[in-house]
Amino acid sequence: MTCRTYEAGSLKEYKYVVILSEYQGKILLSRHKNRTTWETQGGHIEPGETPMEAARRELFEESGAVEFEIEPLCDYWAGTPEDWANGMVFRAVIKKLGPLPESEMAQVQTFDHLPSNVTYPAITPVLFAYLQEHQ
Repeated sequence: MTCRTYEAGSLKEYKYVVILSEYQGKILLSRHKNRTTWETQGGHIEPGETPMEAARRELFEESGAVEFEIEPLCDYWAGTPEDWANGMVFRAVIKKLGPLPESEMAQVQTFDHLPSNVTYPAITPVLFAYLQEHQ
């Protein structure tokens, strides 16, 4: 699997949003109820939803973030020529977390560094490297 990043807004059409979240100066990741790995907040863009609307919704649903600043960071494409996905990546600085809403997520946790056991190891490190290069 390959993951490539592009300038925000350059792909024009998107399937997903990914949010790289910071809380109290640390990386905030979520753990899905059916997995033991950690992942960024994000998911499908619903019909009629803009990428920003989807990012705000997914960030709340998967982390409980109630006060935050969020902005587009980049676009991404990941996969193989036969099976691929693309999306818009956002950077969020969370100021206040509420309770984790009832969803597919079991917990959220902060990390000083990206852990090795991420759900999407071919994608997540590439997106965080892009964030580091563009801060």
